[in-house]
Amino acid sequence: MATLATGSLSIPKQKIAPWLGAIQNGSCVASLSAQTPMTFGEGESWTFDIGEAEYVAEGGQKGASTVTPTSKAIKPFKFHKTLRFNEEVLWADEDRQLEVVDEILALIQPALSRALDFGVFHEINPTGGAVVAAMNGGLTDTTNLVEYVAADKPYVSLDAADTLVLADGFVPRDIALAPAYASKFSALRGTNSEQKLYPNFRLGVETSELDGHRASVSNTVNGTGVLAVDTKVLGFVGDFSAIRWGVQNQIGLEVIKYGDPDGGGDLKRNNQVAFRAEVVYGWGIANLNAFAKIHDLV
Repeated sequence: MATLATGSLSIPKQKIAPWLGAIQNGSCVASLSAQTPMTFGEGESWTFDIGEAEYVAEGGQKGASTVTPTSKAIKPFKFHKTLRFNEEVLWADEDRQLEVVDEILALIQPALSRALDFGVFHEINPTGGAVVAAMNGGLTDTTNLVEYVAADKPYVSLDAADTLVLADGFVPRDIALAPAYASKFSALRGTNSEQKLYPNFRLGVETSELDGHRASVSNTVNGTGVLAVDTKVLGFVGDFSAIRWGVQNQIGLEVIKYGDPDGGGDLKRNNQVAFRAEVVYGWGIANLNAFAKIHDLV
């Protein structure tokens, strides 16, 4: 492998595939919905309603069937993470260069993975928490709302959310939970006080099972530590296959040796180099009625 130098550094293919797979380890959206192959730019996702089949009596005539198409825009959104290091990192010998790439990607990957959730759930810039107008139509905009009541068992609000989604003609098979809400389910015990009521439920972003739902847990659900104002969101319940998302542009890792790429001061003056990774996600939500939001208004 050539000497690490300024400019664009190609990430070896054996590193790219695990990186893309690791998005699922940091994002509820990626854990609960499949990635759709996409090309760069704005596009459309189509769904079709063809209604029910028609009975035809013996010798009877067949009537016309209808098809109702619905399109949803898929928009590209770019996120970046720029890290500074002392320039001595460039002195790593050739045998260690793959390790340098590993270490940098390990630092960058979680932030870029979580960015997908912050956009799809809350329509925000993960840095600072400001709403991004172009992301309009996130899960937080669903009109299916359930208020969590502290005196109730947590499955009461989950059942209520299921009811709303079912009433709109969708199957509520998935749930993304904030940690505070997830812990209430994890603490429940059955008639035998030693036995968890939901033994297959796990308090992590990886998919587990909760009361007949595929579940994923992350503080991206309520935006803790990112949003200046508490969203009060405890969970999103619904059919996460209604979220169409994908990586539109190949991950790149750029080594920057000159200038001030992030407002942190001149690199040369500070004897530093910067490493920047960018990812362009595309996403759209086919129908917000496929989801219900559980929130705590206390």
